[in-house]
Amino acid sequence: MKTVQISLNSIDKVKSFVNLIAKFDFDFDLVSGRYVIDAKSIMGIFSLDLSKPIDLNIHADDAAVDDILESIKPYLA
Repeated sequence: MKTVQISLNSIDKVKSFVNLIAKFDFDFDLVSGRYVIDAKSIMGIFSLDLSKPIDLNIHADDAAVDDILESIKPYLA
């Protein structure tokens, strides 16, 4: 598992982020305080405080993590 911080501070960023990670066949969790939600759930993301960076837990093997990090680079905080 790898954890990175991402910033989703607009509706368009949330929609494009969900569409992007939905292409990967791995689990992704967003952690904000005590809340943990599925990062592929657009409604779940909107229940979080998006004004500050959020932790993204990537549950993938090491080989896939590099590809995932490259594709989500625009969202990294």
